[in-house]
Amino acid sequence: MVQTPDLIISALYVLLIFAIGLWTGLRHKYKTANKNAADEYFLAGKKLRWPMIGLALFATNISCVHLVSLAQSGFDTGLLNGDFEWMAAFTLILLALFFAPFYIRSGISTLPDFLEKRYDRASRDWLTIISVVSAVIVHIAFSLLAGGIVLHTLFGVNFYLSVIVIAVITTIYTIAGGLTAVVITESIQTIVLLCGAIIMSITAYNKMGGWQPMIDTLQHTGQLNKLSMLRPHGDASNMPWYAVFLGYPALGIWYWCADQTIVQRVLGAKDENHARIGPLFCGFIKILPVFIFVMPGLFAYTLSQTGHLDISGLKSIQAGKEVVDSKGIYTLMITQLIPTGLVGVLVAALLSGLMSQISGALNSIATLVSYDIYKRYRPNASDTKLINAGKITAGISLIVSLALLPLLNNYESIFTGLNDIIAHIAPPITCVFLLGIFWGKASAASAKYTLWIGSAMGIIAFAISKLWPNTAFSEIPFMMMAFYLFSVCVAMQITLSYIFPVQHTAESTKLFWRSPFEPLSSPAWSGLGNYKLLSVILILIMSVLFWIFR
Repeated sequence: MVQTPDLIISALYVLLIFAIGLWTGLRHKYKTANKNAADEYFLAGKKLRWPMIGLALFATNISCVHLVSLAQSGFDTGLLNGDFEWMAAFTLILLALFFAPFYIRSGISTLPDFLEKRYDRASRDWLTIISVVSAVIVHIAFSLLAGGIVLHTLFGVNFYLSVIVIAVITTIYTIAGGLTAVVITESIQTIVLLCGAIIMSITAYNKMGGWQPMIDTLQHTGQLNKLSMLRPHGDASNMPWYAVFLGYPALGIWYWCADQTIVQRVLGAKDENHARIGPLFCGFIKILPVFIFVMPGLFAYTLSQTGHLDISGLKSIQAGKEVVDSKGIYTLMITQLIPTGLVGVLVAALLSGLMSQISGALNSIATLVSYDIYKRYRPNASDTKLINAGKITAGISLIVSLALLPLLNNYESIFTGLNDIIAHIAPPITCVFLLGIFWGKASAASAKYTLWIGSAMGIIAFAISKLWPNTAFSEIPFMMMAFYLFSVCVAMQITLSYIFPVQHTAESTKLFWRSPFEPLSSPAWSGLGNYKLLSVILILIMSVLFWIFR
C-alpha cells in the first residue's frame, strides 16, 4: 500500500493538472473571445507548433494502459509487444510525409470531413460513427480499466469510485478548456510520465544487478527468447515476424493516420511544416517505450525468478493449476522496488497517462459530434451551440465508457484485448484512406461500400472468435486477421472502383498524390528541421534497433 507522503504527492499532482488545465483553457477562451470560438475551442485556433504536437501525440497514445499492459506483456512474453511501439515510428513517417499535407491544405476540422471532400457524405457519416465508438472503447474505456486496476492495487480504494473521480476531474478541465487545455496538460504529463517510467527502469535494472545477470537468469529458465522482437513461425506467442510486418500496418495506419483522437493534434498545426515535424518528433520519442515500459516487465520476470520480487500476491489456483495474474505487475513493482517519496512520482506518472488519454479522446469526440453530426442538421448553429453540443457529448461518452468496464475486464491481457478490438475495426478505414490518397481512381461508391461491408466483416469475425473460441477460425492471430481483412477490403474497393467509376469534384482532384514523390516536393525547413532528412534518420535508427533485437 502507498504511504501518506506518496498519497499527498499524487493528490497534489492531480489538483495541479486540474488547475493548469482550467486556467489555460479559460485564459485562451478569454484572449480569443472575439475570434472563431469553435475553431479556437476544438483546434486551438490552428496555432500549434511541432514540439507540442509531438508531445501531445505521444501523450494521447501512451496512457495508463501502456504503462500497465506493456509491463504485463514484458513479464509474460518479453520484448515482443515492443514491436507495436517501434512500428509506430514508420506509420508516423507516413503521417508526416503523405497524410498531414492533405489534412492541412484541405482546411478540415475532422477526418470524416476529409473523407467527404475526397469521397462523399456517406463515407463521412460512417467514419464519424466508427471514430466515436472507437474513441469510447479504445481510448477511454481501456484507459479507465487500467487506471482502476492501478488505483485499487496501490490505494485499496474502490475500483469504480477511484476511476470515476479521476475521470470527472479530467472531463471538467477538458470540457472547459478545449484542445488548448488538452495539449498544454498533455505536454506536461508526457514529461512526468517519461520521468516516472525512467525511474522505474533504472531502479529495476539496478536491483537486478545489470544486464548480464538478467541474461543468465533467462538462460537458466530457458526464456532467452524473451529478448527477441521478431519471432519465428510457430512461436507460442502467435505473433511471428511476418505477422508484425503484414498485420501492423492495417492497425497502425488507422491509429496514427486516420483516427481523430490522434490526428486532431496535427489538424491544429500552425502550418504544413509544423504538421510534418510534430509526428516525426513523436516518432523519435516512440523509441523510448521499449526501454522504459516493456523492459521493466521483463526485469520484473527475472527479479521474480531470483527472489528479488515477491509475486505471490498475483498467484491463484485455477482448474488445479497455479496461474499468475500479471495485470498488476507494474503496481507490484512500484510498491516493492520504489522508495517512499518516489512512489508518489510513479503514481503521478500513471495518473498522467490516464488523464491525458481521457482528455484527448473526449476532445476528439466533442469535435466529431459538433462538426460532423450536429452541424449537419443545424448548419446555421452558432459557435456557442456547437461547443455546447460537444460538451454534452463528452459527458455522455464518459458515462458509456464507465459502463463498458466490466465487459473489457474479461480480457486476460489489457494490451491484447485492446489490439484485438482494433484489428477488427481498422482494416476498412485504413484501406479507404490509403487508396484515397494514393490512387486517383478510388471512387466514392467503392469507399462507401468498403466501409460498410468491411466493418460488417470485422464485427462478424470478432463475434465468431468470441462465440466459438475453439474453432480454427478463432485461432487466427489478431495481427493476421487484420491483414486478411485489410487485403479483402483492398480487393473489394479496387473492384468496386471499376464497377462504379470515380467522378471527381473540383476539390477531390486535389486530394490524392499523382506519384509517391509528389509530397516530397513541398518546401522544407533547412538543416535538421528538414522533414525529409528527419524521416531518413528515423528509418535508419529503427532499422538498426530491429536488427539488434531481432
